[in-house]
Amino acid sequence: MSASTYTFLGPEGTFTETALMQVPGAADASRIPCTNVNTALERVRNGEADAAMVPIENSVEGGVTATLDAIATGPELRIIREALVPITFVLVARPGVVLSDIKRISTHGHAWAQCRLWVEENIPNADYVPGSSTAASAMGLLEGDAHYDAAICAPLIAGEQPGLNVLAENIGDNPDAVTRFILVSRPGTLPERTGADKTTVVVPLPEDHPGALMEILDQFASRGVNLSRIESRPTGQYLGHYFFSIDADGHASDSRVADALAGLHRISPATRFLGSYARADKQAAVVAPHTSDAAFASAHAWVQSILKG
Repeated sequence: MSASTYTFLGPEGTFTETALMQVPGAADASRIPCTNVNTALERVRNGEADAAMVPIENSVEGGVTATLDAIATGPELRIIREALVPITFVLVARPGVVLSDIKRISTHGHAWAQCRLWVEENIPNADYVPGSSTAASAMGLLEGDAHYDAAICAPLIAGEQPGLNVLAENIGDNPDAVTRFILVSRPGTLPERTGADKTTVVVPLPEDHPGALMEILDQFASRGVNLSRIESRPTGQYLGHYFFSIDADGHASDSRVADALAGLHRISPATRFLGSYARADKQAAVVAPHTSDAAFASAHAWVQSILKG
């Protein structure tokens, strides 16, 4: 394996590859497109790749469940970086096809959800054909035996394929849509604290009882740690058994975050730490004076002085 090998949710030309290209050196590295998130991550786990870029959250559709589930189970991985990519879509078809010819449209489920209103207004009778990715749906049109008439994809794909004709641009229902991607590697040294960081954990609900979720949330609230994302996912063990995927503002080396992590582990020993890394938007966490590192250090020193008499 070369010194820099990345996997990503492919094929080439997806928004995920666009996110990967934000990583310094990625343009000159070996990049391996994968058909699904599990494959991209498994190649990292078994040492075939150094890291994988996968989507985790969309501003319109919320969490990407395939990624949330894949990083919550199996051999541990670490998030070392995140990237934000503005999402715009185009409608493409083979040359000669016009809007009135379109009966079936293929794309990824998240893309369809973000363009549904445009389709209903402009091609009201078109049916949706699920695709593994926006790029795969677009490339499928070039194969000649596609069982659909058009595809919704990224402008990058349309621009690189002369066999695709762009029928409509900027068809997303939300012009400010953004997808968040994460770069995932095997466990190792954490990225250094920047002051504008994020920590991601997976917390299984150890016991279903009144206030169980409140106990988890209180570990953050009582220490002044803000949560930017929390989602519940079924563990698959049995109905009603869930884990919580959480993004918290701050780095594991921040006293308030470290104390919260310790609290989580006490009430849910199976808590999985997924990483502390720099925020892509560079927004620093707002820290109250009584939850600063200095305040924690002073408090611990005070307790020690009591114990020493």
